[in-house]
Amino acid sequence: MSRIGKKPVPVPDNVKVAVSGQSVTVESGKNKLSFTFKPEVAVTFDPAAKAVVVTRGNDSKEARALHGTTRALIANMVEGVTKGFTRELELVGVGWSVALQGANVVLNVGFANPRTVAVPAGVKVEVTGTKIKVSGADSQAVGAVAAVIRAQRPPEPYNGKGIKYSDETIIRKQGKAFAGGATA
Repeated sequence: MSRIGKKPVPVPDNVKVAVSGQSVTVESGKNKLSFTFKPEVAVTFDPAAKAVVVTRGNDSKEARALHGTTRALIANMVEGVTKGFTRELELVGVGWSVALQGANVVLNVGFANPRTVAVPAGVKVEVTGTKIKVSGADSQAVGAVAAVIRAQRPPEPYNGKGIKYSDETIIRKQGKAFAGGATA
């Protein structure tokens, strides 16, 4: 039995959960997320205990894999509609800049032309100086937008320049050693 999968997902009072067929909808205030789960698992909402329970029908390899995953995705949905998710990025490079133009993030990161990243609905991006803050209710969407922004100029190990997550540490390399080499 999956240790994570067998734990019920606690649901706060201000969150509404609806299970219909193969779909789960979690809603709180203006945030609403839905998820379609596979038929190998079953999801039930217990209103008395205010918890969502995920069970699996058999012990096949796929059902065991989906058991914990489904429970974790539902827990992320509940956390997303209540608290939300945030990823922070930093630009490291001389003369590099970032700006918002409508629903796009425009990055000037050392290329001849600026790079533009579209921001989907449900994800909010804030820019202050060289810091980018991506936030929203959907964990997967927030992570995907942050990853696309980072991929425009990933950090390089020699000078440390690039777009990096704020909590990321770049392992630096020494580079070439010049002059005065060993004599054989």
